[in-house]
Amino acid sequence: MERQPGFLLTIITLLLLCITKGPVAPRITNFTTDQSTLLALKSHITNDPHNILTTKWSTTTSICNWVGIACGVRHLRVTALNLSYMDLTGTIPPHLGNLSFLVKLHFRNNSFHGTLPQELARLRCGARNSIKEGQL
Repeated sequence: MERQPGFLLTIITLLLLCITKGPVAPRITNFTTDQSTLLALKSHITNDPHNILTTKWSTTTSICNWVGIACGVRHLRVTALNLSYMDLTGTIPPHLGNLSFLVKLHFRNNSFHGTLPQELARLRCGARNSIKEGQL
């Protein structure tokens, strides 16, 4: 059986497209997911007396530069969320369960009310342990 040069060229082109575009698309989507999740949290804050989230959480800057946010170096995904001692009032949105790289979650000395969303069960063990230890 004889292979045609056009067939081989098509296969090589498809492989190159997968290699060059494959890893980029999920990274953009995941970064966008983390940003949307944090903006959902911000929208559930009913009182921010020090205007921390109002002024320091802006879509004009990377979420990795937002106050209280730490991102992993490799994937640029949110790995820690620390809003402790900011005197915030509000509820915890179910969207937080979308922070798939989150390992630290600290909300001490704020006034969050309502029930904890079941979606938080999707968080990694470290973040879930923070909830168990009452760091919300």
